Order: sequence, then C-alpha cells, then structure tokens
Amino acid sequence: MATADRLHTLLTQPQCALGVFMPADVHQTDVQCRQLDHLAQSGADLFEIGLPCANPVLDGRLIRSAYHRALFKGDVINRTVRAVAHAASLRPTVVMTYWEPVRRHSPEHLARLLADAGAAGMMVVDLPRDETLRWHHAANAAGLSAPRLVPRATRDTDLPAEVGGASGWLYAPASTGPTGYQGPLDVTALGAFTQRLRATSPLPVVSGVGISSPGLAAAVAPLVDAVVIGTPIVRALLSDPAPATAVAASFAQALHTRIGATLDA
Repeated sequence: MATADRLHTLLTQPQCALGVFMPADVHQTDVQCRQLDHLAQSGADLFEIGLPCANPVLDGRLIRSAYHRALFKGDVINRTVRAVAHAASLRPTVVMTYWEPVRRHSPEHLARLLADAGAAGMMVVDLPRDETLRWHHAANAAGLSAPRLVPRATRDTDLPAEVGGASGWLYAPASTGPTGYQGPLDVTALGAFTQRLRATSPLPVVSGVGISSPGLAAAVAPLVDAVVIGTPIVRALLSDPAPATAVAASFAQALHTRIGATLDA
C-alpha cells in the first residue's frame, strides 16, 4: 500500500495539489514518457492516466478523439501499463477508466496488473451499482485505492451509499457537463457540494471537469484537496506537445499562489 500512502500524504497536505490527466498512448511510449517527465517538472503533483474506452460517455470531443486514436493502435492494456509505470515513478498515479474495459479484462486481473505497475488507485467513473462490491474487493485485494466520482445531483439521503466503500478520494465534478467544458463555473454550488461530501466522508475531495483556466483553478482550489486538469493538457499534446508544459506550469502557479480568486469573465 506504499503507493496509496503517497497519494494520501499528498492529498492531506494544506496546499491544494495539481493533478494532470493524460490518456494512455496519446503518443508513442518513449514520447509519452518524456512528456510525463516534463509535466512533473512543470508542477504536476499527481497523474491521472486514462485507460482508453470505446464509449467514454462523460468525456468531450477531444478526449474521445485521443481514446479512439489509442484504440486504433491496439495493445491498449500493455501501453497503459507502461504509461502508468513511468508516471508512478515520478508522482502518485491513479488510473481513470470506465466499467466496460474493466469488465472485459476482469476487475481482479486489471486491478492487480495496474497495482503491480505502481498505480496508487483506479477510478471507474461509471461503476454500476451492482458491481460496486466486486470492484471495491478487487481493488482492495490488489492494494489499490478506489476513488469514487459522485454526481452533483446526488441527494443527501443517497450520499452514504454513493461513497460507501470508496477510498483514496471523492471526485466532485466542477461542471455538470462533459470534459472539455469551457464555460463559467458555479463555484458557490461546487462549494456547497464539497461541504456535503466532507460531512458524509473523511476522504479528501478532488475536483476536475470544466476547470479550463488557471483563474478557475485558483477559484476552486480553496474548496478541494486537488484540482485535476485534462482537456487543456490534451489539447496541447494533440496539436504540439511543446506548450503542454507551459500549460501545466500556469495552472501550478495559480494553485500555489491562489491568484485570480474570481471567475474569469
């Protein structure tokens, strides 16, 4: 559980951490490893590696495109394991995926495979209610944390069941839209939701989805234990990888200084 302990230590520090999401196999393995090196040097405190899925229903066009490119190449599991292993050598790393590839490759097998690669946890964002117990058991047996994405619309009476068995963190989406959303955020509503989560569970709270600018990251940071950015990084990686480190650095700077505490116009 040493890797999970590193994640816990990071998320219980006073300063909001910066998580960077990267789809596995967005580029060839050697290129992706260099990109992870640069992102770590630019301020990423943790990595979230996306296991490609054919129908990522919570993701927007850009991340869907990255996943489809990866699936077209084939050998997705082995490439994901290599990405996770390198990311985990740099920073605490959690895998983000959907139930379909977990079911197809066996929850028990996939949990053990990714734990052996160094993953601290694995978040199945659309985990079916009737598979929750099996997944939590598989993750626990492998030594993986099992973070849980909790929809904003979850009623107070349903929260205990929704977060029961989760470990590592609770994920509170900053937007109710798909990844890649670039509109304004209702930070007040997000704050109220994070308070509800903290009243229900002692787990750290992490937020992402729609945190599209450093100013928005700074506005969300006081509410949560980590902010995860995805689409701004993926956009840079898919067009010209060089700016991705500058993007990460700008978000890291915003979190570390807490500047731009109001929403972007």
